[in-house]
Amino acid sequence: MSHGYVPVQWNRNKIWYDAVLWLGILAFVAIFMVISLVSHAGPEALSPMILLIRAFATCAFVMLTFILCIGPLARLNRRFLPLLYNRRHFGVSMFLVALTHAVLVLIWYHGFGPLNPIVSVLTSPGSFESLTDLPFQRFGLAALMILLLLAATSHDFWNTNLGAGLWKTLHMSVYIAYALVIVHVAIGAMQQPATGFMQPLVYLSVALVGGLHLAAAWTRSGAERRLPGAPWVDVGSWQDIPDGAAITVEVDGGERVAIFRWDQRNLAAVSNVCKHQNGPLGEGRIIDGCITCPWHGFQYRPEDGRSPPPFTEQIATYELRLEGQRVLLNPIALAEGTPRPILVIEQLLEVEHER
Repeated sequence: MSHGYVPVQWNRNKIWYDAVLWLGILAFVAIFMVISLVSHAGPEALSPMILLIRAFATCAFVMLTFILCIGPLARLNRRFLPLLYNRRHFGVSMFLVALTHAVLVLIWYHGFGPLNPIVSVLTSPGSFESLTDLPFQRFGLAALMILLLLAATSHDFWNTNLGAGLWKTLHMSVYIAYALVIVHVAIGAMQQPATGFMQPLVYLSVALVGGLHLAAAWTRSGAERRLPGAPWVDVGSWQDIPDGAAITVEVDGGERVAIFRWDQRNLAAVSNVCKHQNGPLGEGRIIDGCITCPWHGFQYRPEDGRSPPPFTEQIATYELRLEGQRVLLNPIALAEGTPRPILVIEQLLEVEHER
């Protein structure tokens, strides 16, 4: 992040990922077209352009639903964490699919009249006084503008120059876009003579996204303990901390602290917030001796909270001590990048010496 920028963060794995993703998109559209042509034959036949518009719309909606499920899935099960590494590529691809849908709509429904196609969308018939007569295309256009902003600012250049907090707040507007898309799709389906499976798909999407987020929030609230701000608070036994991973606690003031254990006998506490995009470090692991963020793989040394060279990011560190098997935390954060001794579990060290 601090070492400079590249135009697109592609490597061999990401190139394969994008290739497979776009092959999947093309396959989805092709299968949708075939099924639709078969199911709308005879008197119910629809124009291939209309079916193509619906194919790209459905694909974009399914992709957006999946994108919003990645976060809670990763919190519920670590096996989904790799999906987070490529979520931005997935999001930009989803925007391009939605943009294709929008362009086809402008050409087919608004491209042959006296008005500019965008003006035609904004002045299309409809009334906000009737649910079934809402001008649903305006909701879709508003959602597309938000997705355009998110796609355009998906690069680390914007993350650094806007600041992680503002950047993350901006990208949380994807939920506003999702709500607008839900209205766009639901009302649009109501106004079509043959809605197919779009309405059930909307219900399934809302239930899936809402259910997974509620489950993840419930799991997180149960796994995270809130501690008083008094000096040296008990955070539990060192045996409760999985080797190579962490537990997360919240101290007074709302600060979250990640307490890592690695090589069986070493303990260290750092801020739970990654400098890249405020990712939850406590959900990451120790890889190659560094705390590794589960979102995009940014790393910090546990002994001082500093990223390994040539990177320069730093996070706050915390002091730990042992009383028997209990781990005590000083909830007052040290300055970012402050070295402090790694806490060694003496019982395990003695066992190693005996061997």
